Order: sequence, then C-alpha cells, then structure tokens
Amino acid sequence: MNFLAHAFLSGDQPDILIGNFIADHITGNEYDHYRKGIIQGISLHRRIDSYTDHHAVFMSSKRRLHHKYHKYSGVIADMFYDHFLAADWVYYSRDDLIGFTERSYAVLMQNFHILPVHTRRILPYMVEDNWLASYADLDFLQLSLQGIATRTPYRSGMEKAVNDLRDHYEIFHMEFREFFPDLITFSKEELEKLTEE
Repeated sequence: MNFLAHAFLSGDQPDILIGNFIADHITGNEYDHYRKGIIQGISLHRRIDSYTDHHAVFMSSKRRLHHKYHKYSGVIADMFYDHFLAADWVYYSRDDLIGFTERSYAVLMQNFHILPVHTRRILPYMVEDNWLASYADLDFLQLSLQGIATRTPYRSGMEKAVNDLRDHYEIFHMEFREFFPDLITFSKEELEKLTEE
C-alpha cells in the first residue's frame, strides 16, 4: 500500500504513524535508534506490505497490469488503491480527509529532525500539495506516476498507467473494496500484537 493507506492504518498513534510513513526509507534493520513506537510502526508497515503482496485480490490487480508494467505493476496497484481510499474515504473513516491529512503532516513535521534523509526531502512537497488527499484526483495521480517514472532506472511506462485505471476502473474499484476491509482487520490485529510486546 501507499502513503495514505499506511497513515490510515496507523491507528491514530503518532509514533506508529511516523514509523509506518518512513519504513520504505529505512534499510534493513537500521532503526534501533528510534523510539519503540516508531520501530513498531516500521514493523507494522512491513507486515502490511507482505500481507498485501500475498493477498489474492491484490495479486489479481497486479496481474492485470503486469503485461505492460512488469516489476512496477505492484507500485502502480498500490497507487491505484490509494486513489480509491481517498475517493471512498467517507466509507472507511469518520474523520474528514483533509483534517486527517493535516494532522498526519503535523505529526511528521514536528518530528522532521529524526526522519530519514529521503523522507525529509519529499515531505515538504507532500505537505504543500497535500498529496495524500489529492490521490482522489486522477489528474494528480497521473502526475504522481509521471514523477515516479522519471526516477526509475528503466523505462517503466508508469506515466501511462492512469489510462489502464480509466479503462478498467470498475474492476479495480471492486477489487479494492473487496481487499481493503481484510487489510483493515489484519492491521488492527497486528497493531494489537505489536503494542502488547
């Protein structure tokens, strides 16, 4: 899953949110210097990613993209699912999406000094353009995929992926709606385990 889903699945716990947000920018086990809650957030992020990658519904979404985007199909599916989470936000949260994203950014900015270098590099842009809420807009999603495409070592074609979303919107949406409640349940259970350790 992508940034919005990881933030949402952090259970309104600031340190879990920080760890969940920075986990992709942490190499291996290089996180012993962080507070316990942040380490738990990193662990939660990795469990969420593993669960997602092996879930039959998410794998179906990836397969639909694989013939065009190969190893980048998972990244694209993650982005598509964040689009649906932002677009369907009212079905999953009582919080207003804008309020939720602003509170999330505030936690991250208050802890800016402890974030990994790559996170510090992208966070100000994310806050300025409110990436998390903007995933609901397909034009913004396309710009995001274009940005990722410019940073891939090979020609990924990711900048064209929104066309695939438009062409198969209902089936991707159906898959997200089938998958995401499972992920919410899994994440709550894993978060309980982590915080009891």
